Order: sequence, then structure tokens, then C-alpha cells
Amino acid sequence: MAELKCTVTNCGYNKDKYCCKGDITVGGKSACTTDETCCESFREKKEDSYSNAADNPCRTISIDCEASNCVYNKEYKCYADHVDIKGNNACDCHETACATFKER
Repeated sequence: MAELKCTVTNCGYNKDKYCCKGDITVGGKSACTTDETCCESFREKKEDSYSNAADNPCRTISIDCEASNCVYNKEYKCYADHVDIKGNNACDCHETACATFKER
């Protein structure tokens, strides 16, 4: 499991730059750059919604990864020690990205 930092502060799973979901999926099957990846698990935070998961942010998290061109991807799992997800003010998952992506 990777240590995950997330700057997508308007994601419903984000609390203090950590993820409360427990696991995420990074998309970008044909990605060759960071901006061609995304956090498929992103869910826009709604002011009127509440999730008990938001009370339990995790420093480490399991990451499924579809970015097969990434050096950290082994059999659709991320094996980086540390992963950064970026996309402050994102409204959907395609406005997020895995900043740790590194092309093979």
C-alpha cells in the first residue's frame, strides 16, 4: 500500500489531504503523461451530504491502477511508496491526475 496525499480538497473522500475511501482506482489506460491519468474514485463533495467514511482518513491506501505505461504499475496495482493525487477544484474525475505517474 502506498502513502497517499490528495490535494483534491473538494472530493467527498478527502479529509485533511488524506483519503477516507480505503482504496482508489487510477485511470488512464493509455496514459503517457500525468495529465492523461485521473482518480476514477473521485466524487465531488456536496455541501448537504455526509459520509461516515470522512471521519477516518488513511495515510496508506490500496491503489488499483489502469495506467499500464507507469513504472509503478504491476498487474494493475500501484507499487509506488508515495502517491500524490492532484486536481484542486475538480468537478469530475477527469480534472484530477496522479502526479506520481512516471512513464516506462
